[in-house]
Amino acid sequence: MSVTSIQFKAFAGQTLQAELLGDAKNPAVLMILDAASNVAEWRRIADALLLSGRHVVMLYLRTSGAMDAASDYFPHVDDMRAILAQMLSRPVIMAAGRGAAIALRALQQDGAHLAAGLISVDLHADDGLDGQNMGHIPSLYIAGGLTGLDAVPRHDGTLVSSLISDVPLAKFVQLDAAEPDDVHEALLGQLLEFLELYHPRDAREFRSGSDPRTLRDAMGLFATGVTIVTAVGDNGDAIGMTANSFTSVSLDPPLLLVCIAKSAGSAPHLQSTTKFGVNVLQIGQQPASNRFASKVEDRFAGIDWTMGETGVPLLDGSLVSFECERQTLHDAGDHFILVGHVMRAQFEPHRDPLLFFRGKYRRLHFA
Repeated sequence: MSVTSIQFKAFAGQTLQAELLGDAKNPAVLMILDAASNVAEWRRIADALLLSGRHVVMLYLRTSGAMDAASDYFPHVDDMRAILAQMLSRPVIMAAGRGAAIALRALQQDGAHLAAGLISVDLHADDGLDGQNMGHIPSLYIAGGLTGLDAVPRHDGTLVSSLISDVPLAKFVQLDAAEPDDVHEALLGQLLEFLELYHPRDAREFRSGSDPRTLRDAMGLFATGVTIVTAVGDNGDAIGMTANSFTSVSLDPPLLLVCIAKSAGSAPHLQSTTKFGVNVLQIGQQPASNRFASKVEDRFAGIDWTMGETGVPLLDGSLVSFECERQTLHDAGDHFILVGHVMRAQFEPHRDPLLFFRGKYRRLHFA
């Protein structure tokens, strides 16, 4: 087994020790060890994960006294966020006891940007967490019978299950095996089942003619911005729709394109229009993106917008707004491609873009 010792840069100039086990090309599992952790037990689990084709990072938290108040967690939470930003891929985090509480706090606001999932073992009852702050990434909560994995009291199983009952993508498991070896095997079974579901070892594949959902998932791994395409409809009303299939085509002449689903309500208007606008959205415009992707009758209601110089509706506060004349229209399966000649563009580069990746909104994350 290949083991490499490294140091991560942590909060306030500190460094934390970690061990890298296995091939870094494999899906990563970040194990969080604190002063209460039984290192031998964690290594035993790590060995099994390596055999299943995972890359394991064993991270040792900074030593400190008891964490009795919420403020006591802050340095550890900031450590976690700093380290996750340095990793080459989003890992599944595995932690026990107070380490699990630290991980939960680190992932509260934007966990999906930092980790692929969370495996929490023996979460404590006195850590001040509830179902509202237990994250929105795939999570597995395990309780019961893990003698030696941590040396401090654990949650009552019923309490844990009630806390996560309304949390999306969360599962609770109570282990009740009588013998330590049975507990170990039951724990590994739960870990591997969770990892194969949410952080699989093998690549998924699409072949021509097979499941279109798989192809959609593959396409969703290309991160994009989000736009709202606007125009004046045949009846003189402003129309618009959300689209993320957008790209520049040429600088000379200045061309861009958007792909429009033929099934979209605005499609007939965009097929016949001679002028249209493309509004590239910033992070504050997520509500507008949702509204223009919905079936509401008046999508512009409550939205600040103005008529551009070329006579197309433009959304106020957009990252960029392009005003275009239609250049060409191309049929493309269940979509059509609208190519526009850019007549005017106005932009505010100090804003951050609204991003879309794997079916969810994202924002820029800087290491």
